[in-house]
Parts: sequence; C-alpha cells; structure tokens
Amino acid sequence: MRREYKTIREVVGPLMLVEGVSDVKYDELVEIEQADGEIRLGKVLEINKDKALVQLFESSHGLKISTAKARFRGHGAQLSVSRDMLGRIFDGMGNPIDGGPEIIPEKKMDINGTPINPAARDFPAEFIQTGISAIDGLNTLVRGQKLPIFSGSGLPHAQVATQIARQSKVLGDDETFAVVFVAIGITFEEADFFISDFKRTGAIDRAVLFINLADDPAVERISTPRMGITCAEYLAYELGMQVLVIMTDITNYAEALREVSAARREIPGRRGYPGYLYTDLASMYERAGKIKGNKGSITQIPILSMPEDDITHPIPDLTGYITEGQIILSRELNRKGLTPPINVLPSLSRLKDKGIGAGRTREDHSDTMNQLFAAYARGKEAKELAVILGDAALSETDKVYAEFSDRFEELYVSQGYETNRSIEETLDLGWELLSIFPENELKRVRQEFIDKYLKEKSD
Repeated sequence: MRREYKTIREVVGPLMLVEGVSDVKYDELVEIEQADGEIRLGKVLEINKDKALVQLFESSHGLKISTAKARFRGHGAQLSVSRDMLGRIFDGMGNPIDGGPEIIPEKKMDINGTPINPAARDFPAEFIQTGISAIDGLNTLVRGQKLPIFSGSGLPHAQVATQIARQSKVLGDDETFAVVFVAIGITFEEADFFISDFKRTGAIDRAVLFINLADDPAVERISTPRMGITCAEYLAYELGMQVLVIMTDITNYAEALREVSAARREIPGRRGYPGYLYTDLASMYERAGKIKGNKGSITQIPILSMPEDDITHPIPDLTGYITEGQIILSRELNRKGLTPPINVLPSLSRLKDKGIGAGRTREDHSDTMNQLFAAYARGKEAKELAVILGDAALSETDKVYAEFSDRFEELYVSQGYETNRSIEETLDLGWELLSIFPENELKRVRQEFIDKYLKEKSD
C-alpha cells in the first residue's frame, strides 16, 4: 500500500524533509509528485520519529513543496530483469538509454540483494581466460573470485577494463558467458569510449552496460553498482550463466558515499569517509561467488584509482581486506610504454592455484608461473644492482637474468590492448622466454616438464 503525504516541510539542495510519516523504512523509494503531474524519485536516508529525510535522485530545482506530495513506495529501489537485457545499455537507475524499448520484466529484484549463506557457497575452482598473459599466466582469475585492479589517476585502466570485457571467456562448450559492465561517475568522453568499444568489437551482444555519469546525483552513483550486481545475480542464478562483473571506478562510488554521509551529518572516519565504508564495500563485493547446486557464477573485477597512487588509502586498503588479491597497474611501466602496464610482482591472485593445472589450464602452468616470477624478480634485482655499481659488478648469470627481465616486459607483459592470447599461447611464450637460461637455472620446474615443453621449443 502506497502512503501519500502533503507534509513536505523543507528542501535543502538534494535533501527533503517530510513530517508526520509512519511505517517508513530506511532506503525506501519515494515518489515526489508535483501539481502538474511531474514525478521525481528519491530514497529515505534517515528516519527520526515521524520525520523522514529523503535524498532526491535528481535536482530539487523548481520543486514547489507547497503543492507537492510525497508517496512512499513500501520497498527499496528495484530492477526489472529479463534475458532481453543482454546487448542493452542502461543508466544508473536501470532505465534504457540506448534508444531501445523498455524491458518487459520477467521479475523485479531488490537491488540491495540478499546475502549468500556461507554454507551454500561453492569454492571457486574454474579458470576464466582474459586473454591477457600477465593475468592468465601469473595472476589467474578464477570463476566466482573477486579480483580488483588497483590503478592510478591517468593510468589506462579504461583500456584494460574494455580489453577484459571484450576478451574474457570460460573454457567449455556448454557454458554461457556474459559480462555486466558498470561505469560509475564517468565523463561523457569515457562513456562514449566504453559504448563505442563494445559496439565496435561486437562484445555488446553478450554484455549489459550500466552507465552513471559524473553529473548524475551522488545517490544514483551509490545505486549503480548494485543495479549491475542485481542484473548479474539474475543472469547467473536464474539463467545459469557465468557472469563477469566489471565495475569502474569504485573510487567515484566511495566519494559519493562520503558526500551522502556528510549530508546526513555523520561522524567521519579515515580521510572523511564514513566509518561503515568497509561494511558497505563488503555488501557489494561479497555478492560474487558460486552457489552449490547452481550452475551459474558471478566473478567481480572492481577497478579503483588510488588517490595519489597511495595503496594505503582507505579505498584500496579496505578493498584488499575483502577481495582475493589485486592486479596493480604501474606508472613506471606505463612511462616505458608497456601496454597493459601490469606490475606482476606486487600483483596477487590468492585463488590462482585453484584454477590452474591439468584439466583446467595445462599441467605445466604452476611450475612455469613460479619460475617466471622468480626469474623476473631476480632480473629486476640485477638491474637495480647495475644502476648502483655498474654492469661490471654483474656476473654472467646476473646479466642473463637482467636480459630476461627486459624481454619478459617487452614480450610477455606488453602485448597491446587488441591482442587476445589463449592460455596455451601464454604458457608457450613463457617457455620461449625461459629457454634463455641453462637447464640448471630452472630450479622451480620439474624435469618432466623441461623435457616435454622446453625441448619442444628448442626443436
């Protein structure tokens, strides 16, 4: 039952106070209808006895409170979901913006979702191929995982995001794969880049896009990722699809959360962010995963730009506690012209061992991964030593490692944004790079794999 009130007492910016209300819930959706029939939407931010503080999803400009009435919907924001959402573009509130028809819903889902019972969770164990060697070969993405990308201002995380969205796939003929791409607080130029890239490559056919622009209200920015995740839950758990959710930029989301928190006059926490930032981020991230007995899965790649490249900033810091690793983009590698500039040494996928090996990728994956990590780390150390003491201070073996470090960055890491490598191509390239070393230096690879794969390369 909808409850109407003509007791709007005050409007300050995007905030509106309604008095004399009853049975109103936090986060409840509100319609504000003017005398001419125009309707604006908002949601309940705070309740104090019979007063409700409402934040509007749009500007309050021109709103006449003397004749307007507030209608409380009795539920939070909902998303109309259907299989027909694939290939469509929506705004941050789930309204189509691609010129296509309205979605005829198969059902309506609350965007705040319901927590997955921990006992019902299935452990992530299947490989997702992104086509990017630095991820697939060394920091493997696993179905049902949460693997954020830590970037910095001006770094090409938009290109990396579209490359992953375009190239990602699950191995297996009977699997249906979909991408839900959520853009939060982006500019018109960025929105045009994302939409054009999806259409140019045909990736739009298996994708659902939610676009929230920088000039949209802050409260809509908070709803946008939840719209995308709700859509993913429908595709995964109702239709049995393998869904990859890419969200960029989580930093814009956290800024909107701080803005709304300030409007509610809450006591700020670290750097002015609300004290519940950790809980709020977890309420989104923890909606990824697999459920026992259900074919579908949700894998998340949240992208966040670290303010001042500070990995201890609250947003990347708290994200790191909740998620299973991180992919780090390097400003130094970007200056050197590497594309994508993924710094593999501090990057980490905590579940990579669960999704690789015989039957998933290839039997030699784990050994070559460990050997490449070790060789690249030693090569970087050798190059740093040469900068301090000169090349003459390096042994012949150190010089080989230093050479390997350069070749690894040029051939393995820097593959460009249009190259899509299969996992076999990535693993074969790893062996090709390792062939620079004598066999006695390959201490982390089993002899049977050296005989099988390295000899094939040399032959």
